[in-house]
This record gives sequence, C-alpha cells and structure tokens, in this order.
Amino acid sequence: MISRTIRYKSFAQLGEYLRDPANELLLEDWAFRAHLTNNWFTPENVLNSLKAIGEQYLTEDELQKWAERYPEPASSKKIGVVMAGNVPAVGFHDAMAVLLSGHILMAKLSTDDAVLIKFLLDKLSLIEPAFRDYIQFADRLNEADAYIATGSDNTSRYFEYYFSKKPNIIRRNRVSVALLTGDESKEELAALGSDILRYYGLGCRNVAKLFVPLGYDFVPFFEAIQPFEEYCRNHHKFFNNYEYNKSILLVNGTPHYDNGFLMVLENPALVSPLSIVNYETYQDLAEVKARLAEDRDKIQCVVGQPETGVASLPFGQAQKPGLSDFADGIDTMDFLSKL
Repeated sequence: MISRTIRYKSFAQLGEYLRDPANELLLEDWAFRAHLTNNWFTPENVLNSLKAIGEQYLTEDELQKWAERYPEPASSKKIGVVMAGNVPAVGFHDAMAVLLSGHILMAKLSTDDAVLIKFLLDKLSLIEPAFRDYIQFADRLNEADAYIATGSDNTSRYFEYYFSKKPNIIRRNRVSVALLTGDESKEELAALGSDILRYYGLGCRNVAKLFVPLGYDFVPFFEAIQPFEEYCRNHHKFFNNYEYNKSILLVNGTPHYDNGFLMVLENPALVSPLSIVNYETYQDLAEVKARLAEDRDKIQCVVGQPETGVASLPFGQAQKPGLSDFADGIDTMDFLSKL
C-alpha cells in the first residue's frame, strides 16, 4: 500500500498543478476537449470546476488533516465506483477518497465526463507512478469488493439490486434550495444567481427551489442576475429548454415570472425543469424549518443568510464544496476506512 504521506502529498501536488498559472493554456485545451465530448461542459464551466478542485480540495494541510481523521483500512480493497457525468469532474471526489484511503479504484466512467476524470487521474499517476497499480477503468465491476454508485432515483433501484450483496453507498437524486428573507443585498442575489445557473442547473448542488416571504418582490433578484443573460442565452441546449418550458407555461396559462432566460414558478415541488426555479412562500421561518426537516433526504444543501439559522451555506457557496461536503451527507471516507 502506498504510504499515507505520499498519497496526500501527491494529491496536493496535483492541486498545485491545477492552480499554477503556467498551466493555464493546457487546462484550456483539456476544457475544450471535454466540451467537444459534452456540449453542456462549456470551457468556462470546466475551468471553473478544475479551479474549485484545486482550491477547495487539493491543499496539503487540508488533505492531511482530512485524511488522518480516518483509520487506515486493514488491506487494500477494490472499490467499484459508478460515476455521474452531470457536472464537470463530478466523480473526482469519490476517486480521491478511494485512493487516499489506500484502496484500488475501479472507475466506471460516465460517457459524459470521461475526458476530465482520465486527465486528472493520469496527471496524478505522472506525479506518483505507484498510483498506476491503484487505478483501473472498467465497464464491468464484478470483481469489486465494495461499491459507490451515483445515479437517479430510477437507476438507484438497479444499483441496489446488483450491488446489494457487498458493502455499498448508493446515491439518489438530490437538489439544493435557497431561503430568501427580502433583506438580501444585490451582491447576495447575484451570488444566488451563480448557485442556480452555474453548470446550467444540472448538479445536485444547484439551487432549484426558493423559499420566499409572502409578497416577495422578484424584481431585485432578476436585476441582480442579469449578468448571466449572455451565459444562458448563448448556450443552445439551455436556451432550447427555456423556450420549450416557456411555451408550455404560456399555452397552459400558468402564472410565472420571466426575465428572458430564467423563469420563476410557484410550485411546491423541490425539483424543477432546466430554466425554471420553483418557489414557495412562507409567513414564518418555522414553516421553512419544518419543510426542510421533512425533505432532508432530498436536499443536498441550503443557501441563504447564515443568521437565519436555517441556511447551511452563504449565497454563492453552493458550487464550492469542501472536502467534507459529502454527497447525500454520507461520509465516504468513513465507509472506506471500515472495509
């Protein structure tokens, strides 16, 4: 087994590589390659994701403190990881957790995000060649000793059937929500725009639902997110969704707010279609707390003003998860350390 110190130092060097301005042109080239494979992955969003990985995950002090909180497993096991592909490099955290734990990664890549994961893991293997014996790419995961799988509510049922005989983590659909009080600054509302629209709303950390006070005025919100207009209107897939969903609302005579690239619809559902954000009104914060408690298994994170006592993240931080911001709230490192 590769020593723990070498493991986290190697990942820290990968972080230095991602943060180094001298590598900017190479990273732009990989961002373009990823975009050719998946049009949702605009170069801007890919670079944003790689930057977040380098800054939020891969600093040596944080990696050391994080990894050393967990005991070493008795031996290296083969961990089959079924990776999602909805957001650029979204499967990297699982890959990192497996390798930092001292296990062998058997990665089943999403066809939507094969380029970036291979790029990152190949670069890690160049930094520390010993990792080559710990990284495998596979279409079938029969030989794995344990599983981590991310998918929709539908695919999770298949994962539970096929992987049930071995230790596993099975993740399902989750969304994020925001709590507004009406006292937000323009800067906070602009940051909320990033929480909603970064990666075009495709991730579980994208805000898809707003809780607003009764009589809330959406004009300041729309004014604050206006800088995202070009970003949204120039992406044909996103804007096609916008035009389609707008036509449905208009034909059905459904009341909604619209700023030309994003619609806000009163709807109790947590999940909303692309280009639509659902909202629900409240009269007392206790109502919101009760609703969030009721749906805690469906919500990834809550953004808003921390002083409300409800929000878990300030505006603009939804797409900047830290090392311990585990998907579905399941501690992957704890699971891996006990195998």
